[in-house]
Amino acid sequence: MRTHLVLITLVISLLLFSCASIVSKSNWPVSIDSKPSGASVTIFNKKGAEVYTGKTPASLKLKSGSGFFSKESYSIVLSKDGFETKKINLECRVNGWYWGNILIGGIIGMLIVDPATGAMYKLDKEFVDVNLTAVSPTASTSPEIKILDKNNIPDNWKQHLIEVK
Repeated sequence: MRTHLVLITLVISLLLFSCASIVSKSNWPVSIDSKPSGASVTIFNKKGAEVYTGKTPASLKLKSGSGFFSKESYSIVLSKDGFETKKINLECRVNGWYWGNILIGGIIGMLIVDPATGAMYKLDKEFVDVNLTAVSPTASTSPEIKILDKNNIPDNWKQHLIEVK
C-alpha cells in the first residue's frame, strides 16, 4: 500500500510540474548599448505600445510572453543627434526548458502554466550593441532654396514660373 501511495504521489507531482516556470522565468534581462553612448532608446512591443524610454547604456527586463501561447517581440529604436536612427528587432523563441515538460511529464505545465506565464519563451538576445553611423554633412534632410537662372531650367518648369514685379 505504501509503495502505491508513493507511486501515485510521484505521478501526480510529475503531471503538475511546469518545467520552464520552475527552472526558468518569464521576464528576461537585456542590456542595450551604443557607440557613441548616450543615444536615446525607445522600445515598442509587437502591438506598438511603448514599453521603455531611456538612454544608452541601459539594462532592463522584458516579458517574453504576450498572452496564452503568444510570444512577444520588440522593436528597439536608437537615435542621437548627428547620427542615423537605427531600429533593431528583438524576438522571443521557445525556451528549451519548456520541452522539459515532455521528459518530466508535466502536461499541465506544458499546456497551461508555461504558456500562460510566458515562461515557454525566451528572448533571443541578452545584449544589443549598436554602432551608430554619423550623418554625412552633405546629406541634408532639410528643405533647400536654390537660385536658378531661368535660361538654365528644364522647359516643363517654365510653365510654372510667376513673374515678380
